[in-house]
Amino acid sequence: MAVFFGTTVEILLVCLQPVKDTREKQIQLWKELILDYCKAQKVFIVEPEGFPLFTNSGIERSLSHEARGVFLSTLVSEGRAEWMDKGHRKCLILWHRIQEWADLIFRFVKDNGLEDSVMTVEEIRSGTESRGTDLHGIDRTVLMRALKLLEHKGKLAIFKGTSADDEGVKFSI
Repeated sequence: MAVFFGTTVEILLVCLQPVKDTREKQIQLWKELILDYCKAQKVFIVEPEGFPLFTNSGIERSLSHEARGVFLSTLVSEGRAEWMDKGHRKCLILWHRIQEWADLIFRFVKDNGLEDSVMTVEEIRSGTESRGTDLHGIDRTVLMRALKLLEHKGKLAIFKGTSADDEGVKFSI
């Protein structure tokens, strides 16, 4: 998308459009761009004022504060993001919804023969088994929410250790 900056498309990308149909298409394109970028770069936390997609230093143009808020708030309203603070300075991007993350964990466990086994939360996030999967490097908040969803469904049990790094998961799939 950024390849087109410098053309008339730049106006669509940098300025929030006043015409309803154009604005809706613009918002849809930005939502897809944000989610695709975050997934490709494994970005979970976006700060509207510092997010690279919102600024093109090559042409010295940036999205307005209003446009940044509209695009992220739309993701929030659709369950694809959550504001992490009341001031809307940080946004948790859910390029997979929590249920989708839970499904990925479930498949990961099955594919790796981890049924009835125990892993630490950190092993799921950064262990050798998760390399090459979307789970590798997952934000801890997102992971814990997906694990709690699976726990609620009776697929696993989460147990506390002496520190956050010692938290474990007993799969019972």
